[in-house]
Amino acid sequence: MRVSQLYCPTLKEAPREAEVISHQLMLRAGMIRKSAAGIYSYLPLGYKILRKCEAIIREEMNVVGAQEVHLPMVTASSLWQETERWDKYGKELLRFTDRHNNEFCLGPTHEEVITDLVRNELRSYKQLPVNLYQIQTKFRDETRPRFGLMRGREFLMKDSYSFDADEESLAETYITMIEAYKRIFKRFGVEFRVVEADSGSIGGSSSAEFMVLADVGEDLVIECPDCMYAANTEIFGDLKPESLCPSCNGANLSETRGIEVGHVFKLGQEYSKKMKATFVDKDGRPKPFMMGCYGIGVSRVVAAVIEQSHDHKGIKWPFSLAPFEVVVMISKTKDEVLYEAGERLYKDLQASGADVLLDDSSDSIGFKFKDADLIGIPIQVVVGRQFLESQEVEIIQRLTGEKTVMSYKDVISYVQTLVK
Repeated sequence: MRVSQLYCPTLKEAPREAEVISHQLMLRAGMIRKSAAGIYSYLPLGYKILRKCEAIIREEMNVVGAQEVHLPMVTASSLWQETERWDKYGKELLRFTDRHNNEFCLGPTHEEVITDLVRNELRSYKQLPVNLYQIQTKFRDETRPRFGLMRGREFLMKDSYSFDADEESLAETYITMIEAYKRIFKRFGVEFRVVEADSGSIGGSSSAEFMVLADVGEDLVIECPDCMYAANTEIFGDLKPESLCPSCNGANLSETRGIEVGHVFKLGQEYSKKMKATFVDKDGRPKPFMMGCYGIGVSRVVAAVIEQSHDHKGIKWPFSLAPFEVVVMISKTKDEVLYEAGERLYKDLQASGADVLLDDSSDSIGFKFKDADLIGIPIQVVVGRQFLESQEVEIIQRLTGEKTVMSYKDVISYVQTLVK
């Protein structure tokens, strides 16, 4: 891709409404634009980052044998009434009626829909376990949407649902999913914690949250350095975390703030009993499914990564999520020698498999640096004065700030090393 063709309207300053750094930088970097309160349009770079998140999630879900489905965003009230959540869920559930006066809602989560699907298809214990997932738009009518993608009304979520025959099998699936989530968040390049959590409106016997550590996080997390126990303080009620470590009785608990980006639940028979979703067990009798539910806020992940990885210049993406791995900047595009060298390097990097952007704009090199830093591309390659003097280019690593001057012919192999 060339900057001259890229739709990426960057801003010098963020709108006043942007309260947190991730919201500010995504607006300034031309990645998102507000459509309505808590609802955003994704521009090419923002959408590309979302797709990279999705790709990582799909790879890890497929590894553990989960199968992808796509469920409707519009769901019938009758399903929610079976679980009694039509009234209990509250005003976050955006309800409406169609022309035939049938009641529907925009799905904030899909436990009812998926349970309805499998109760009509899975008949025998021989078909279990089954784990189904989707990556799809959700809608929750937040009272006060804020912080950009951190607390929006419309958002992208990965949610999966497991169906097992008994508690032992569910426990195995639950652990498998937690380990898969750990791999996913490591690949996202964030510092995170797995914490004991409250099951909230989803229900179930137990749950755990995946928290990206960040000062702007709305959740307070306690940690024990002795046994590595961690929990959301919500589960303690009025008790204070200085309530000894509940795992080892250690007295060194500390507090930190986190952004919830993932949540896993042992639902048990919470939904299958209410919805009469049963299978025939080994003894020939009908038995409700043992269920689990596992979510990742995909769009929230993008914001959380930025909150944890940025500086005064802009975003600092890890390679796994960066909109481009490399940007080649031509200092003076009117200089035919420089332009030809930049063009050749751009094509060679593409041929090597790198995801590369060519800044072929007529802007000054200073302006190009500002945009590259703002967008957060990990590797910046500058074709400028040094090339004219000695056939050398400068390479800058966005994450570390390290600068290296090297021969033009060595750039490809060096970039390949950095990306790997």
